[in-house]
Amino acid sequence: MPAPGRRRDPPASDESPFVGSADAISVLADTASSVQRFVSVFFEVYILLILAYVLTSWIKMPYALHRLQRFLDDVCEPYIRIFRRLLPSLGPLDLSPIVAVITLIIAQRLLLGLIGRLL
Repeated sequence: MPAPGRRRDPPASDESPFVGSADAISVLADTASSVQRFVSVFFEVYILLILAYVLTSWIKMPYALHRLQRFLDDVCEPYIRIFRRLLPSLGPLDLSPIVAVITLIIAQRLLLGLIGRLL
């Protein structure tokens, strides 16, 4: 018990004053990896949807699967149409899905690198 009029010293702590900042860095790193994972999965799913779109455009789908084909049209066609306008026509050969996928892969890598540097 301290004498009257004397102040008590705060209890000694084994923790460094930087422990809170280490926790913040850990949370920030976890957030960055979560965002990177989300972006990566988003791009990969969209690439798979484009692949399914291309495959379903080559074969005649049974009537029961027309909804799937319309869904793929609605999801993929607006993006692929951008490249159809830019690329010259090569007759029956349509290179726009290939260019679209390559562009997605490049955008994915750039975005993941940017997220890694920012967070």
